[in-house]
Amino acid sequence: MQNEHTYDVMIIGGGPAGLSAAMVLGRCRRKVILFDTHKQRNRFSDAMNGFITRDGIKPSKFIEIAREELVEYHVVLRAATIKKVHHTKGGFEAEDEVGEKFRSKKLLLATGLKDRVPEIPGIEKMYGKSVHHCPYCDGWESRDKPIAAYGKNRNGVGLALSLKTWSDHVTLFTDGTDKLTSDEVSQLKRNGIGINKKKIARLEGEETQLKQIVLDDDTSEKCEAMFFSTGTDQQCDLGNMLGCEFTRKGVVKTRKLQKTNVKGLFVAGDASRDVQLVIVAAAEGTKAAVAINMELQEEDRQ
Repeated sequence: MQNEHTYDVMIIGGGPAGLSAAMVLGRCRRKVILFDTHKQRNRFSDAMNGFITRDGIKPSKFIEIAREELVEYHVVLRAATIKKVHHTKGGFEAEDEVGEKFRSKKLLLATGLKDRVPEIPGIEKMYGKSVHHCPYCDGWESRDKPIAAYGKNRNGVGLALSLKTWSDHVTLFTDGTDKLTSDEVSQLKRNGIGINKKKIARLEGEETQLKQIVLDDDTSEKCEAMFFSTGTDQQCDLGNMLGCEFTRKGVVKTRKLQKTNVKGLFVAGDASRDVQLVIVAAAEGTKAAVAINMELQEEDRQ
């Protein structure tokens, strides 16, 4: 029989949401285990911006500091991938990739999302450096530069309009698609946004810095930053496995204090909301931890 471990709370996901929840629960003297595969959404970025007191910190350093702080509260950190999870009497049972099983009274999913990075030659080394998905995270660093808003069909219109906050030099690239409505074209032009419908051949630059977008007809446009709007996917299928309800945007539907439709199951971070900022994920982890502890307190009372 495989070795089994029992905890008050299992947290799956070691990003800001999971780490924040682990700290609060550890301080509540709960027996907590946190599983982390080290695949945080922002791991490709050089800097994590917009988090008060930690503005500009390298994402890996932020994670390192948080994990060190959890040691005092006896949180168990486990580098493992949870492959299966299901309800048991009184809680949950999880199984990792080697078949080891873990049990808990409560479960927090903080597994996050992964971006659908456009399949454009040259983008890999620039992603997280001069190619981004979130202007709130990286718009300041791109201020006043010539910026590309990437989105096929009509998907990049809203992004292009929002980028005017950071630069007057914005061009929407639809990468060979032509689905913009006449109203959208008019709005973009009124706001001084260029439109390029040509197919993109590749991105060119110096090391990780984007310099120009080369098109299929061998023409090019100067560009020093690109933001894309291509959607996201859940990092894992555990929410589906547990029977969670999802929103139209593909994130887990949560109630007050990050509760889900599944008793004892909470979800925090990018996997649950559409305001996908690190500081928001950390706050949601804290909210979930408070709700979890309150439930445990009620269940412990005679």
